[in-house]
Amino acid sequence: MDEQPIPDYDAEHAWMLSGLCRDREPGFFFPSDGVGVDRARRVCATCPVQADCLEYALRYRIEHGVWGGASERERRRILRSRRAAVNA
Repeated sequence: MDEQPIPDYDAEHAWMLSGLCRDREPGFFFPSDGVGVDRARRVCATCPVQADCLEYALRYRIEHGVWGGASERERRRILRSRRAAVNA
């Protein structure tokens, strides 16, 4: 079976097709406790598109869930660090 090409308008999201999260319920990556965050991080740790996922969440300021192996708090920290580096 031939794979269908990804339309140009969706090229920004093409990496999502390779994410290990596709095999999980969405709620798995929106945990309500630290144990759930750790479980989600373990999946992200072996994901081939982890870096793309994290950058997507940072670019669009996604506030909830685990993206690219980083929790909401970790993503806020990364963004603050990047702002500080630019302003230094």
